[in-house]
Amino acid sequence: MTNVNPADAARRFSVAPMMDLTTRDYRAFARTLTKRALLYTEMVTTGAILHGSPRARFLGFDDVEHPIALQLGGSDAGELAECAAIAQDWGYDEVNLNVGCPSDRVQNNMIGACLMGYPEKVAAAVRAMQASVSIPVTVKCRIGVDDQDEDADLARFIETVADAGCQTFTVHARKAWLQGLSPKENRDVPPLNYPRVHRLKQQHPELHIGINGGIKTLEECQAQLEHVDSVMVGREAYQNPWMLAGVDEQLYGVKSPAQSRMAAAIAFRPYIAQRLNEGAKLNHVTRHLLGLFQGCPGGRRFRRHLSEHAHKEGAGLRIFDDALSLVREPQAA
Repeated sequence: MTNVNPADAARRFSVAPMMDLTTRDYRAFARTLTKRALLYTEMVTTGAILHGSPRARFLGFDDVEHPIALQLGGSDAGELAECAAIAQDWGYDEVNLNVGCPSDRVQNNMIGACLMGYPEKVAAAVRAMQASVSIPVTVKCRIGVDDQDEDADLARFIETVADAGCQTFTVHARKAWLQGLSPKENRDVPPLNYPRVHRLKQQHPELHIGINGGIKTLEECQAQLEHVDSVMVGREAYQNPWMLAGVDEQLYGVKSPAQSRMAAAIAFRPYIAQRLNEGAKLNHVTRHLLGLFQGCPGGRRFRRHLSEHAHKEGAGLRIFDDALSLVREPQAA
């Protein structure tokens, strides 16, 4: 019997890598809501891994976070291969190459979306990474950058990188405008083009094609899965984390680990205690829960209490418990 990689098994739904948001604490919290979704780290550059210290600052994670993928930022094939091998040694289930981030800082170092203009360079990187690991090497990209043709240039990019051995692409269904738009504007301003990603899957049934960008509900996820192999959700999964509680039942056909928002918060309490014992600040952990009780009576008071008190010196579980006491979650019908 062939062993199925955990990342491949989970890939139907994933939470997008987001800088300063998909931290180890967010990912551990997400696991109180979904056991099946594939979770991604923030993008970590090859330089941070190879030259940063301590390495655990960039690579550390809790076992509860599996299945988990490390997203790498870089363009040097040798450095990416070395970092992929390190990721595998640390226990990651997948390593993903960022070919979609529009930040000026990463452009200057030939990282992110600008690499869409250099498909041969991406192919060389993928080839080197795959030679150094046995876990999946995947690519997250855009449908194009600036004045690229969304049909011809995207086709060339995918075919070139696929020929190097990459079988899995997650495509953010909008262009990145590196000239004239900020990274924040690049999340919303360029128009979404879902049909282009759908055609990509039709043209390459042999590849795993996932879609990302602007998807906010599980109903939208299910609609997209009629056309592509997987769905990646970003901001909505962070700002409204309760949406994750429906993922396991609706998209994987198994029971959800969380029967209520309050149950999820209480299940996360031992992890908070563990992180506090490690020296973490309460607000660094609980900031990821601020949207949990969105729309519930007392939800705003919960958010305000944590925002006003969790950052204070010596703030501990009492602050978290007091915040929970302010909420009344409606009973399910």
